[in-house]
Amino acid sequence: MEIFNSVFTWFMKKRIHQIELFMKYPNEVQEEWFEQLICGAENTEWGKKYGYKSILTLHDFKERVPIQTYDTLKPYIERMLKGEQNVLWPSEIRWFAKSSGTTSDRSKFIPVSEEALEECHFKGGKDLLTIYFNNQPNSRMFTGKILTLGGSFQVSELNADTSFGDLSAVLMKNLPLWAELHRTPDMDIALLEDFEEKIEKMAHATIGVNVTSLSGVPTWNILLFKRILEITGKKNLLEVWPNLEMYFHGAVNFTPYREQFKKLIPNDDMYYLENYNASEGFFGIQDTREPGEMLLMLDYGIFYEFLPLEDLHKENPNTLTLDEVELDKNYALIISTNAGLWRYMIGDTVRFTSKFPFRIQVTGRTKHFINAFGEELIVDNAERALDEACQQTGAVIREYTAAPVYFNGDESGAHEWIIEFEKKPAEFERFVDLLDETLRRINSDYDAKRFKDMALRRPIVRKAPEGTFFNWMKERGKIGGQHKVPRLANNREYVDAIFKMMELVG
Repeated sequence: MEIFNSVFTWFMKKRIHQIELFMKYPNEVQEEWFEQLICGAENTEWGKKYGYKSILTLHDFKERVPIQTYDTLKPYIERMLKGEQNVLWPSEIRWFAKSSGTTSDRSKFIPVSEEALEECHFKGGKDLLTIYFNNQPNSRMFTGKILTLGGSFQVSELNADTSFGDLSAVLMKNLPLWAELHRTPDMDIALLEDFEEKIEKMAHATIGVNVTSLSGVPTWNILLFKRILEITGKKNLLEVWPNLEMYFHGAVNFTPYREQFKKLIPNDDMYYLENYNASEGFFGIQDTREPGEMLLMLDYGIFYEFLPLEDLHKENPNTLTLDEVELDKNYALIISTNAGLWRYMIGDTVRFTSKFPFRIQVTGRTKHFINAFGEELIVDNAERALDEACQQTGAVIREYTAAPVYFNGDESGAHEWIIEFEKKPAEFERFVDLLDETLRRINSDYDAKRFKDMALRRPIVRKAPEGTFFNWMKERGKIGGQHKVPRLANNREYVDAIFKMMELVG
């Protein structure tokens, strides 16, 4: 293990020079990928439909190919699930990443080509390690194993040669040998479909392993860690895994979980590294110690466009390229990829914190916001306000969601929050006031609607019993893998369902 750690450290550092290259020449790298993607797909059914052979410029591409959603690509993807090839992408596609659905479907099935696996997802995984080893040259991470908590996979019922599953499961089933040797637990446990059985078996299987790093969605990792502490009777994870040094995390904002992790892993030197890896592609890696800020990865077979959020619902909106974006402005992310997603709006919103190099923060979802009264509250606002309220009152939040309360007679509207606390605030009413005050300070539209309680009154915050969100997600079949609690909604579908479940339990 010592020799491998040294060799691997040397190998990974070589990649830093290539990363520095796209940081220095971002627009040129993106232009190259645009040309490669168009040329690569010109003989596919999609490429012929939109005349890719005669597309010479980005302007041609924008003029011919409309912005896509999953619903518009769904007919093509369904045929691919049945085994048809050369539809959206020329190489054979037999893997699909299953992710949370749209309004018309419970699940989405995102094609994962061989190129997407190698040039995007696996390259992103290696770059995570590259950046970490570059920042921590004395790391001994590869003297032990990485504990990965992922999803499950299954063979498609439509076609025996097609498999689908959570992205984490798709990646694990295709891992190169060197990566599989340094992962725990064994595949038969890691890919179990029953999440609660998986947690139990993982806990028992990894207690005696020299785990040096962790990877997964914070929500589900916390459940595993608490079960491990219950079994062992230890006070924290360092008593179980004394050589633990790193946690790779993504999928959700880490801020609400930070205090819980500090309690579970009481080590100021513990390194937390965020990544932005979705079913559709690997997009960003935290390359500094600045929380939530990630380097946009530009040489992964993805061409990026950015749609200003205010233009989201226009009929023919104009998208921007890297050289046109502005700092601290919210954009819907649109991608064209080496798995055949063309001008695909993935549903995430980002803002640029830096342009040289290009660094981003994920600010929310195009569908996860509250704008019932013109307040335009996005997830980033919510996370910042909750963080401030927690810091000032000593609270720790486990999970939360929020939705509007509509006008009722002479009573103005409000935002209703359901919060499950790991540690309740010392002064609950002050917590609510701080939440409100911070939202007013960071969101001028919210502040305007709060003026004299005319459109919005003080937030309503409901304390949820322990286990509320886990039980709700379980009821919906959404535990484990990449599933996330929806933070904000512009309707009351989620909060009313949670209230109903709480009443039944009560």
